[in-house]
Amino acid sequence: MSTDSASQREFLVVVNDEEQYSVWFADRDLPLGWRAEGTRGTREECLAHIDRVWTDMRPRSVREHLAAHSG
Repeated sequence: MSTDSASQREFLVVVNDEEQYSVWFADRDLPLGWRAEGTRGTREECLAHIDRVWTDMRPRSVREHLAAHSG
């Protein structure tokens, strides 16, 4: 049995400038364009957090454009 399974690894919730969320390995450098959001845990815990906080899947730029041109 591998000790490197996803269930035993620690992950971070990361977010980009468009406010899109993902999970990333806690022991690796963050990919360019992404920053740690502050949540750390198992992959499942991180995905559950993302489900709670990422309620509008549209990229930030799209939301801002639509808000500026509505009404």
